[in-house]
Amino acid sequence: MKDMQAQLEKLRTDAAECALIRDLATDPKKRELFTRLADHLSVLAAEVERAVAESAQTPLPD
Repeated sequence: MKDMQAQLEKLRTDAAECALIRDLATDPKKRELFTRLADHLSVLAAEVERAVAESAQTPLPD
């Protein structure tokens, strides 16, 4: 579970960094690229967050 939490935080950090780079980019193609990267990483983070929540609710087998 700790590993998934660490990956979740990394994905969130990477998404935020891509958004920052996007905001600083002057080249329209680079802005588009970093927008797509930030969006994709945000979706991945949401999926990991959902998986963490589901695994926390699922009881462990005896």
